[in-house]
Amino acid sequence: MSTPDLHEPGEACVACPSRFSQLRKLGLRIEESDYVVALAGNPNTGKTTVFNALTGLRMHTGNWPGKTISRAEGGFSYENKRFKLVDLPGTYSLLSASPDEEVARTFLLFGQPDVTVIVVDATCMERNLNLVLQVLQITRRAVLCLNLMDEARANGIEIDTRNLARDLGIPVVPCAARSGQGIPELIREISLMAARSDAPSPRRLPLEIPGLRLALDCVEADLHETFPRLPQPRWVALRLLEGDREIMQAVRSGDIGALAEPVGAQFTS
Repeated sequence: MSTPDLHEPGEACVACPSRFSQLRKLGLRIEESDYVVALAGNPNTGKTTVFNALTGLRMHTGNWPGKTISRAEGGFSYENKRFKLVDLPGTYSLLSASPDEEVARTFLLFGQPDVTVIVVDATCMERNLNLVLQVLQITRRAVLCLNLMDEARANGIEIDTRNLARDLGIPVVPCAARSGQGIPELIREISLMAARSDAPSPRRLPLEIPGLRLALDCVEADLHETFPRLPQPRWVALRLLEGDREIMQAVRSGDIGALAEPVGAQFTS
């Protein structure tokens, strides 16, 4: 496993110029990568330790465009493919309007990484699953990293990873990143997910409120008509119906549509 050297743009960049420009707008240069991997998770789950284990401490840092929030990027190679790893701000939710949460959900929604690794603390799964389910409403090109498994075992906690993977619909990899346990298996699952040619549909949670499904369908249709390039209009529609102020303002101003549009030739390599 090593950090990639400078080379011509990878096949993922060449095949998807529109997506390439979106990532450039979000402050990410992917000319040296075949795949982009986002690392998401609650604070204090060992996400940074997982990042370091995957990248071998080879990273560079900066700020997200227009934000004072720092961004860490690194990379690794596996089976002749180059992976760019982006460490998203630690967040408990994608639904509120804190700067950290806004950065995380904007990257997942508009950056559309090839894989999202969701790091959770195996000692307190219930608290972490809230974010997992929210991420899966945007993308199921994801892998769940069950970190701190050594602490979970020490506390007598057992997790049925096979049934958890079946219920969530994504791979689940038990890890203890501080000692490197599970990291090779995690890299393998990242590689397999990145190479998938299909696009698994986001997980749709059941809507039990009378009339909500009809309202959601109507708002989603309006969004698709107004912003035809908008990724995951159903997720945006649900945020609008829930009164998400940031999303509402972005729709009113048209900013959400501008972010979904390609930026043009000035950002091509």
